[in-house]
Amino acid sequence: MAFAAQRFAENGYHPTSVAEIVEGLGVGKGVFYWYFDSKDDLLAAILSDGQRDLRRRQRDAIAEAATPLDRVRRGVRASIEWSLEQPVLFRLFQFAATDERFAGRLRKGEQIAVADAARHIQDAIDAGEIPDADATVLAHAMVGVHTRLVHLVATGQVERSDEIIDTAVDFCVNGISGPHLT
Repeated sequence: MAFAAQRFAENGYHPTSVAEIVEGLGVGKGVFYWYFDSKDDLLAAILSDGQRDLRRRQRDAIAEAATPLDRVRRGVRASIEWSLEQPVLFRLFQFAATDERFAGRLRKGEQIAVADAARHIQDAIDAGEIPDADATVLAHAMVGVHTRLVHLVATGQVERSDEIIDTAVDFCVNGISGPHLT
């Protein structure tokens, strides 16, 4: 799957054929079709694995958080760092969002991510760490900041640095809590 993901990201999904993938791996088409019904199924599996890996990274990052707002901060940082470490998957996520065959699956994963973030934001609201607001709207806003920043780095418009990540995390957390609480 890693080889196929790399090929899809480098050459584009549509131009990359099953024949090219199996040839690059040195296996026959029968091996491919033993695991996947089609190229679409392969990309769907790659996307699903990527989303699960991202959620694991977020879960691990927030495990030791002392407060709900700290969970939010750690979750945003983990999301940005993971995405920057996975440029191939980020590129495939961007493609999948524009293709009807994959957009629904991708949106389902995004809805789960937003719901997870909204739950932590609501916990911070309930704990009095941030003002009362629509936790789901705030979660969508944080996902938007994350996606835009990673896109800027991926396209070479902004250079990746700890300072850039810190700025984005602070923007998200200060945007929901106000600078007086952080």
